Amino acid sequence: MERNNLYPIFLKTSQLHILIVGGGYVAEEKLHFLLKSSPDARVTMVAPFFRPETSRIADRHQVRRIKEPYHPEHLDGQHLVIATTDDPQVNLQVYNDCRQRHLLVNVADNPPLCDFYMGGIVTKGHVKVAISTNGKSPTTAKRLRQFFEAILPEDISLLVQNLHAYRKTLGGSFEDKVVKMNEITRPLVEDQT
Repeated sequence: MERNNLYPIFLKTSQLHILIVGGGYVAEEKLHFLLKSSPDARVTMVAPFFRPETSRIADRHQVRRIKEPYHPEHLDGQHLVIATTDDPQVNLQVYNDCRQRHLLVNVADNPPLCDFYMGGIVTKGHVKVAISTNGKSPTTAKRLRQFFEAILPEDISLLVQNLHAYRKTLGGSFEDKVVKMNEITRPLVEDQT
C-alpha cells in the first residue's frame, strides 16, 4: 500500500520571503489560505494583472505587488515560491528557475513540479493541525479540516497555555520534564471508561 512520505514542517513565514507568481483566481486562493494561517507572512506577488479581490486581500496584509510578467530576477531574495499562472510554460520556467537556485517551489495543480503542498490547516489558538493527502485529493483534505475544526474544542489553547506554564515550573533534566509531561497528558488519549 502506498503511503504519504511527506515531512510536515511549520514555517515562520514572518521571517521568510514568499513569492506568488500569478494574479488570478488560483493566486488569490493560495494567498487567502496562506494569510488565513499566517497573517504576518511576508509575501510578494508578481503578475501582469491582479484580480480586484486579490488586490483587496493584498492591501489588507501589506502584500507587495509587482505588475509585470515573471522574470527570473523576481526570485532574488525569495525563500519559497508558489507558481499559479494559467500558462504551463511560465509555471515550468518558474519551476526550473527555482531548481537552479535551490528554492522550494509549488506549482499549483501540478504535483510533479512541487517540493511541497499547501495542505488543509486547522488553527485553534496555539494549536495548529496540518492535513496532507500527498497531493492526491484536496477535497479530502478540506473535509478532514472541517472535521477537525468541529471536534477540537475552542478552549484547547487554554490547555496548551496551562501545560506550558506548568512545564516551566518543573525542575530536572529535559528527559525528566518529558516523563512528567507525558504522565500529566496521558489522560488526553487514554480510554476514560
